[in-house]
Amino acid sequence: MRRLDGRVALVTGASRGIGAAIARSLAGQGVRLGLASRSGSDLGFAGVVAQPCDVRDPRALEAIAAETVRRFGGLDILVVNAGVGAYGPFLELPAEDLEAMIDINVKGALYAVRAALPHLLKSDAPEIVTIASEAGRRGLPFEAAYCASKFAPVGMTRALDHELRPHGVRCTNVCPGGVATDFAMGHGRTPDMPALQGMMAPDDVAEVVLFVLTRPRNQRILEVAFRPVTEASWG
Repeated sequence: MRRLDGRVALVTGASRGIGAAIARSLAGQGVRLGLASRSGSDLGFAGVVAQPCDVRDPRALEAIAAETVRRFGGLDILVVNAGVGAYGPFLELPAEDLEAMIDINVKGALYAVRAALPHLLKSDAPEIVTIASEAGRRGLPFEAAYCASKFAPVGMTRALDHELRPHGVRCTNVCPGGVATDFAMGHGRTPDMPALQGMMAPDDVAEVVLFVLTRPRNQRILEVAFRPVTEASWG
């Protein structure tokens, strides 16, 4: 395993759920953190860069990337995590949910990479990890718009692997199945759903991200797909 202490990471959607778990995991490895979230939470860590950041705003992402670099002297890791979801019959999906998924899951991912990449290219070991979804790998019923919004960042990261590998940037899609968070609560998911009981925890995803980041630099992991045992298989 590569050691990560002293490295600098920017995590989007860092205030809760998977993003917060990833931030805790990286902090435990001695990584210096920029935490981008709409709440601006520092998760109780001392010495981090944390400020309100809506990934729909490119300037906000550029600002936190620049401040993270100013504070810590560079940027080595970008974790593209911010996302929203909504589930249900396609024709019943509220227009505002569709717009939010495209703006946050698609545009937000593009904007995050554009904000971070100029800094990453100066690192001696740059990483882009995109927290995508099993819904970014295959079509699922009652998730058409969500799948569309997750296929896009998966494709983006695959394309960036081709473009950025010659520059030493490792690009990885992390595609979990169901994770029990408040993600999509009130948008087709409710706390009493039996399916939530068998889902994975945010720390399970953070563990996979840590595995990806600690591989020797002569390796790159293009995609990690994993699901809870209770989740049905497709294809």
